[in-house]
Amino acid sequence: MKNRDQAAALDAADPLAALRDQFELPPGLIYLDGNSLGPLPRATAARVQQVVADEWGRGLIGSWNDAGWIDLPQRIGDKIARLVGAGPGELVVADSTSVNLYKVASAALQAARADAPGRTRIVSERSNFPTDLYIAESLARQHGCELVLAATADELPALLDGRTALLMLTHVNYRSGRMHDMAALTAAAHAAGVRVIWDLAHSAGALPVDLHGAGADYAVGCGYKFLNGGPGAPAFVWVHPRHAGRFRQPLSGWMGHAAPFAFTPGYEPAPGIARYLCGTPPVISMAALDCGVDTVLAAEPLGGMAALRAKSLALTRAFAELVESRCAGHGLALVSPRDDARRGSQVCFTHPSAGYALIQALIARGVVGDFRAGDPSHAPSAADILRFGFAPLYVRFVDVWDAVEHLVQVLQGGQWRDERFARRAAVT
Repeated sequence: MKNRDQAAALDAADPLAALRDQFELPPGLIYLDGNSLGPLPRATAARVQQVVADEWGRGLIGSWNDAGWIDLPQRIGDKIARLVGAGPGELVVADSTSVNLYKVASAALQAARADAPGRTRIVSERSNFPTDLYIAESLARQHGCELVLAATADELPALLDGRTALLMLTHVNYRSGRMHDMAALTAAAHAAGVRVIWDLAHSAGALPVDLHGAGADYAVGCGYKFLNGGPGAPAFVWVHPRHAGRFRQPLSGWMGHAAPFAFTPGYEPAPGIARYLCGTPPVISMAALDCGVDTVLAAEPLGGMAALRAKSLALTRAFAELVESRCAGHGLALVSPRDDARRGSQVCFTHPSAGYALIQALIARGVVGDFRAGDPSHAPSAADILRFGFAPLYVRFVDVWDAVEHLVQVLQGGQWRDERFARRAAVT
């Protein structure tokens, strides 16, 4: 892509271009932060208004049955299952990613240690998303286990041995955009007798996932990133049918009961994935998520996740190449994989001193990316990160060109040195 006219030509030939019309996007804004929060689908406001004014306002309690509120976790779950290679009735929408991770990790540890009591390790990588590591720390304390963190992804296979009960990984790393080979790592773990939990927060809705094809054990994922479910949208949880009914998850709430409306004092877990529900579903949030998931499913007649993945790779490849060629000499270094097979739907760069200021200067110009601070205590994660997410449902090739043009101007003009963009003590 050598100029903006070529970018516009790519957009004109894009079979997915019409999907952008599903979203309310502020005029003139280049939104490259859908890997943190997806934009508002046009259908969401009316759907939420319907739930509030009609189903709640007029239907009142009858809407649990008449409007199908009680079935939302399973119905939306079946939609998401189509995006991640799961079967009908295997995935439910509930709670947050962190809570769902706690549920499945607890059940997985029980199962692993029942089979082999000597397995006392939980393995992850240091650059995994912090909440995943916090949950793992909590479980390790509760179950008398040790949390072992690989410094790099390349160290993971060596940690899969007879001492390890559970491998917990995020499919696409939130800092670098590096994507694990799910099938290969799952196979390596199973060969060592280790169960695997995959966090799909940066995968679901952005790229093809095949949980069954990879032989995965457990998965959790986020509803408000590439699934466009809105801020704080409910998350999802999947358990392979071979595991789903074997152990109880620790949060035995009434919605996970075999007969929730029998109101018996003793708990009897529901069969299958339904036992991973806990409390009453948040109906208004579920309705918003339903609209978000539909924006991704709208790609099915146009090639589905394979077509979205092809566009995502083209967008991220073009952005990385343009930044490296047009911003050379300004200190930016690519940290996302160049190899398409190892890159998620985001591109990340480091800058030795001005990552936060550069992002703030871009935001002031209407280019929304985001910033993640480095961890000075650990070399592989020490650098500050500038993150740019490329959701193929709505990001265009002209957005790529224009975003790089803005970055060039910010760098060449020194606008990032403006005191307005100085790094604050607390970065959100």
